[in-house]
Amino acid sequence: MPALQSNSGVKVLVTGANGFVAMAIIQRLLGLGFSVRGTVRSQEKAEETKKIFSSYGDRLELLIIEDLTQDGALDDAVKGIDAIEHTASPGPGHLPDEDPYEIYINPAVQGTLSILNSILKNGSQVKRVVITSSLAAMMRPIDGPTVLDENDWGDEYVRIVETQGKSASPMEKYYASKTLSERAAWDFCEKHKGMIGWDLVTINPSLPLLQDFQELHEVTPSVRLWFHFMATEQSEEILKSTLSYVDVRDVSAAHVNALKVEDAGGQRFILSAESITWQDSRNHLLDRKPEYYTSGIFKRGNPNLKSYIPLTLKTQKAESILGIKYKSRDETLLSVAEEYRRRGFL
Repeated sequence: MPALQSNSGVKVLVTGANGFVAMAIIQRLLGLGFSVRGTVRSQEKAEETKKIFSSYGDRLELLIIEDLTQDGALDDAVKGIDAIEHTASPGPGHLPDEDPYEIYINPAVQGTLSILNSILKNGSQVKRVVITSSLAAMMRPIDGPTVLDENDWGDEYVRIVETQGKSASPMEKYYASKTLSERAAWDFCEKHKGMIGWDLVTINPSLPLLQDFQELHEVTPSVRLWFHFMATEQSEEILKSTLSYVDVRDVSAAHVNALKVEDAGGQRFILSAESITWQDSRNHLLDRKPEYYTSGIFKRGNPNLKSYIPLTLKTQKAESILGIKYKSRDETLLSVAEEYRRRGFL
């Protein structure tokens, strides 16, 4: 199915427009000449987002939709739209004994099906739908060397949650929700393939890093997680565990390229710059910016800890089809640390 042929006059719907990944996508879309309609949950978020992109004038339109999971919530939002970047999704929880379906799975699945049903009813000019999924939708428990590509699914985590229910860990519940919500999208396309005039792409990033923030409470969970593991004492078990990450600028590039590259239609794409250990991440900063450690903010851990990476991610498809050239370790990790320093938190 043909992808978008030009930027001028093309309008793209971005759900969850004030989110970490969504903001990067909007910046790239507007910079390339697209028009954007975004959804946010409140007037306050609409005003904040509009202010950030004020230089683009009326090429950014914002709609307030409090609950995207409600049937018909996006019926009007998809009208007159040429393509969709669906980034809005519940984040991982952190409390024990949370109901996996109420807190994780149902909101994720219903949010996906809600927008797809709205497109089916009112999105007659939509040509492509790009959904932000996650590497979590491809993961399985790792107990030795593991290779993942776009054919993999997190079905083992779904079975764990089905068996353990509330007793499953927050991570297991989150992985199950990402797996089931992405599967729901592909199943929807298969069920309605004779009725839809668009094709689907899913982008499955590992931990997205880099963010421009004003206050610590604004920091997205992925960047906050990185800082937590860098700035607090951790066991050697944690320090030896794998960190797979990708620069959010590469994530936004993949989303936008997925609108424009015909061969992207009907594909899943893993996005990950590399897999290292948490100690490797500390060692890299220690080599490049020792002052971050002498200040006492970041912890050294054990610089002599032997590195072992059991996880290999096959990312060649994003590189060959979407043309992604990943930012270097310096470009990403040093940029994240610099954001914290620039804001006075280091």
